[in-house]
Amino acid sequence: MNTLIEKAFVALQYCVPQHGLSRLVGWLARSEIPWIKTPFIHAFIRRFQVDLSEARIEDPDQFDSFNAFFTRALKEDARPIADGDTALACPADGTVSQRGRLRGSALLQAKGQDYSLFELLGGDGALAEEFDNGQFATVYLSPSDYHRVHMPCTGTLRETVYVPGRLFSVNQATTERVPRLFARNERLVCVFDTERGPMAVILVGAMIVAGIETVFAGQVTPQPGEVTHRQYRDPAPVVLEKGAELGRFLLGSTVILLFPEATADFEDAAAPGAKVRMGEAFGHYV
Repeated sequence: MNTLIEKAFVALQYCVPQHGLSRLVGWLARSEIPWIKTPFIHAFIRRFQVDLSEARIEDPDQFDSFNAFFTRALKEDARPIADGDTALACPADGTVSQRGRLRGSALLQAKGQDYSLFELLGGDGALAEEFDNGQFATVYLSPSDYHRVHMPCTGTLRETVYVPGRLFSVNQATTERVPRLFARNERLVCVFDTERGPMAVILVGAMIVAGIETVFAGQVTPQPGEVTHRQYRDPAPVVLEKGAELGRFLLGSTVILLFPEATADFEDAAAPGAKVRMGEAFGHYV
């Protein structure tokens, strides 16, 4: 995509009805009508060269809907989970957009583009303080990737914060040109308590993402209204083991990980631009 086309693509996103378009695609993606879902799936496989050899269902005609195809489960041995008490597993298949240390409460989005931790977390100052000067990593899930999100380590869910917002694309061209993109898009912040302190896994929505699902609350977006907090500590805690599924995107997007200061670091192989796979060693506690 050349520069002129990229600029036009980004400019168009400000004009189109982002939510309306995403809901329309969502309706098509949920359809179980064969003449709708089957051509849709086959066209998508051709366009993005999707490999189904690792999926539990390898025949594209056997999926009940496009959503079932897009959020397909993998075979049990397809993604070994990083071993060791201090090892952090990669949360998703994708490409590392950025990673590193927060500059106080600022995260790097792209060259010359920062955004605020406070804004990313829905304006929760106390929560943001827990991650000041900590470590972050951003993983972009392309259309061809596996689209379930898994736990980097074992954690007990403390709370979720749903933040309504826009639905800009999260590809590289848009990330480089839309200021504060990840703090503007619709997102779900999942805060976990671990043996080494808090950890946040943030699922960021995007253009034509028809929803975000979690294993503990089902589909949680889209929702109208304001920032919504939900506590999970009582009465029955939600404990997810390392490598367990956390949630999934109904069409692709981005995952952001947050760790407090001086608790975690990332592997050299998980550098910006690197292709990563769910379960592999992504970082480690220090």
